[in-house]
Amino acid sequence: MLIHPQFDPVAFSLGPVAVRWYGIMYVVAFVLFMVLGRLHLKRRPDLGFSREAMDDLLFYGMLGVILGGRLGFVIFYKPMYYLQHPIEIFYIWQGGMSFHGGFLGVLVAMWYFGRKTRRSFWQVTDFIAPLVPTGLAAGRMGNFINGELPGRITDAATWPWAMWFPQVDATPVARHPSQLYQFGMEGLALFVILWIYSRKPRPLGAVSAVFLIGYGGFRFLAEFAREPDNFLGYLAFGMSMGQWLSWPMAAAGVVLLVLAYRRNAA
Repeated sequence: MLIHPQFDPVAFSLGPVAVRWYGIMYVVAFVLFMVLGRLHLKRRPDLGFSREAMDDLLFYGMLGVILGGRLGFVIFYKPMYYLQHPIEIFYIWQGGMSFHGGFLGVLVAMWYFGRKTRRSFWQVTDFIAPLVPTGLAAGRMGNFINGELPGRITDAATWPWAMWFPQVDATPVARHPSQLYQFGMEGLALFVILWIYSRKPRPLGAVSAVFLIGYGGFRFLAEFAREPDNFLGYLAFGMSMGQWLSWPMAAAGVVLLVLAYRRNAA
């Protein structure tokens, strides 16, 4: 059984200001978005995006991620708690962000950006879809560094890479390093799929659909190894909240992909 390295969550300090690894991962995510976005512009100039548009996309995307991620956590995971402690909704430094909430926040932001720049919603989401998975990978790496969101208890003999997270269990307990599973699936694998798929023109909405299918499917699978939030546990049919939020994404992606190709054929 491996042991989590127990990294210091604080990467370095600048006087009274502590710079945390999780914050650095957010910066890495936004930098990768810009770098990959510029590469995407060069290989697909037909998409009609400029560097100035990229800067605006990043700004709106940041707002969508932060506001949507926080509100999503409040609404999906702990609504009753925050009804009783509403001021703590603004305590972002205490943690508590939801990918699905951030995803919805980004959708709203991209809708507003498209309306402002006279682009269709699917034109915008098709452009940014290949740029998102590396940000997800950075976020999962931040989770692993912090030793948070660990996996379910498992058998170290069957899974030799199972890991003890001393931050979670006082005595040695083998758990799946589910943060790394998600890093590999939702981050690296999904990036490769989307980067290759979007290298040439596709029907409007198709790239977005592949993102929905890929993320929803990978997240649904990863949840079998991830420990459910202790304040929620397992929900109906033994599924976690993450699975209940992910399978509709994948299903919607399948429907969108079929409609995109039918519309293109017509």
